[in-house]
Amino acid sequence: MDRSSLRFPALYLTRFAGGFGFITLVTLLGKYITELDPSATVVPLLGITLSAGFVIGMFTTGFTLAQTVAVVPLAWAGDRYDKRLVLLGVMLLGVVAYAVFPFVDTSWGFVGARALQGVAVTGMGLMSLSLVGELSELGTRANHIGKANSARFAAAILGSVAAGGLYEAFGFSPVFSLIVVVLLVAVGGVVALVPPDDSRVHGFPFSDLALNRRILAITGFRAQYAVAVTLVRTWVPLYATVAAASGGLAYGALAGSATVVAEKFTNMLLQPYTGSLSDRVGRAPFVAFGGAAYGLVALAVPFSPAVGEALGAPTALPVFENLGPAFLPLVAFSGLLGVADSFREPASMALFADEGTDEGGVASSFGVRELVWRPGSVVAPLLGGWLMTGVGMAWVFWVGGAAAISGVVTFLAALVYLYGPSALTEW
Repeated sequence: MDRSSLRFPALYLTRFAGGFGFITLVTLLGKYITELDPSATVVPLLGITLSAGFVIGMFTTGFTLAQTVAVVPLAWAGDRYDKRLVLLGVMLLGVVAYAVFPFVDTSWGFVGARALQGVAVTGMGLMSLSLVGELSELGTRANHIGKANSARFAAAILGSVAAGGLYEAFGFSPVFSLIVVVLLVAVGGVVALVPPDDSRVHGFPFSDLALNRRILAITGFRAQYAVAVTLVRTWVPLYATVAAASGGLAYGALAGSATVVAEKFTNMLLQPYTGSLSDRVGRAPFVAFGGAAYGLVALAVPFSPAVGEALGAPTALPVFENLGPAFLPLVAFSGLLGVADSFREPASMALFADEGTDEGGVASSFGVRELVWRPGSVVAPLLGGWLMTGVGMAWVFWVGGAAAISGVVTFLAALVYLYGPSALTEW
């Protein structure tokens, strides 16, 4: 086999490794909340009294703040220097980050470890997607990106199942040992199969790409959609696993894993196909449809108990323990969230790859994409922590669903304003 034909599989493996580590922390977040006990009435930091909801939010916001800080320098380095070398550097940083987690024994230590993980995950995502976009031809770009994302979702499925099962049997340490091994295998694949990147972009392409009309058109949608996805993806497994006193369903770790797997599995199956359709039909219809559908499903998540009771859903299943009637409806809603997002994600990513390739700064284009996402993803966990502890768990999903729908309305208005009424079918 031609060695060059293995470049994409090696990059897909990188996406797999990044997704494997990321989803592990999402799946076990509820268990870390229980283990580290930030749910006390107050938590002191430098003499300042902080609420438990704030610290719970920081478990995710620490990660996203680090991502925000890392985006510009990493994207600039990818365009200015060798993307492959930058990718290898952040992958090794990820090895260090995941090796640290078993030794964390305080809430703020966990926040710090998540910040280190955030830098690694951001760099791996930016560089792997930049290389996939740069190596792909225009008519195949969304399809290749869809395949790369499918690898990430496959990792998410295996990672969440492995995380739940290994944690229940052995605790935290074996989970993170497995992540380190997977990352090191991916490092070997990049070294062996991905050639050095000889493209070089001088200057600071962020400034031009930030004013690109197509990127501007999607910015209003993406900023609001970040709030929706961060809230919903983070709180679905929390809803399944945290104690009933906190508004959750108090299921075990495996039940929480099942909700994550359902969303990732449907997304994994569909993204290569929806990506190919986007290559042929256009980007805008898929972004709008996927975003609207995601919002509607998110609004329905808190009704899982009522749906389960109305349908007479079973409360006892093999392997799973202590289930209620909400379990199967919650898993079904999670799967529908994956279906909805499979339409949006490859089309959105391909749009940024298209514009970045045309403008000579594909890493910076993906960097702009990340920066637009960051404010919502930083604020949303803090908002979710407050909603969860202040007004009720259901409001996390209602606010998330409303943010997705309002983002779609903003996107459609921008399309009509910038390109005319026919933009949805032509753009």
